[in-house]
Amino acid sequence: MIGTALLACAWTLVLAGCSRKEEAAEASADLAHANLSERPAGAAAPPAPAKALSPPDMQAQLQSAANTQATDGRRFIRTASVAFGVRDVYRSALSIEDLVAKHGGFVERNDIRTEVDQTRTHTGRDGMRVELSTYTTQGVLTVRVPSERTQEFLRALAGQIEFLDSRSFEATDAQFDLLRQQLAFARHQDAQAALAQLTSAPGKTGEKADALGARADAQAHRDEATVSRAELEDRIAFARVGLAVHQPPQLRRTERPDLDVAMRREGPGFFARVWEAIGDGGRLGLDLIVGVAYLWPLWLAAALAVFGIRAWRRRGR
Repeated sequence: MIGTALLACAWTLVLAGCSRKEEAAEASADLAHANLSERPAGAAAPPAPAKALSPPDMQAQLQSAANTQATDGRRFIRTASVAFGVRDVYRSALSIEDLVAKHGGFVERNDIRTEVDQTRTHTGRDGMRVELSTYTTQGVLTVRVPSERTQEFLRALAGQIEFLDSRSFEATDAQFDLLRQQLAFARHQDAQAALAQLTSAPGKTGEKADALGARADAQAHRDEATVSRAELEDRIAFARVGLAVHQPPQLRRTERPDLDVAMRREGPGFFARVWEAIGDGGRLGLDLIVGVAYLWPLWLAAALAVFGIRAWRRRGR
């Protein structure tokens, strides 16, 4: 009988819980229906909560139209500068050099330096002087890559970047510089041809000598214009990319012997130091006596002065 009663009570509690859940669900549905019915016709639904925007990936941060744009009749001198943090400056510098060679470029500059930020020292238990220092390693690289592969190189460079500090891209239109170089070259060519005709024509020796000197100057200007044009073509063909890399501060621990501790350990004992002090005191006393002996003229003059004063006083009496 008792078991039957307990079973009946348990079923009663279960049924009561189910009925309460159903009532709560019905109440929620009624409330939602009431809110929908109260909303005016044509009203917009409440806006969904805004999602946090994630930062763009590293490859997207290193993209720019300045590295890829190509307009008919125009040629660009492309330059870029990127500053970023890496895990290890030396390993990243070697990897960057490999990337440059892979993309058909070359390295102009690779400078790496280490700067010590703070240094603290203390004496260890074993008598060694312990020095703790924090240092930062930084590197500066200048690389040249084919202009048409600049964007491809920067996308490959993204794998070395831990944090991007800054980046700057520039594409300078070089068509007018090219035209200026072409006109200068043609002008020097015409001047050299005219001077060549003047030199071969009959005339005085002095005039021919002046013409030869002017022709040499014109040829030198022509050669300089040729070099300038080649330099401009090189700047157009190969983009210049400046890279500044750095890594988080590192800790360096070094040990060196502490001279003060070594002297205390290796120095003489108590009695030896006392005996040494007595000897030093005796030598000091002897030095003092010798020093007083050096002043015998002063003591003689003082004795004569005292003797004279006493004699004068006796006469006065």
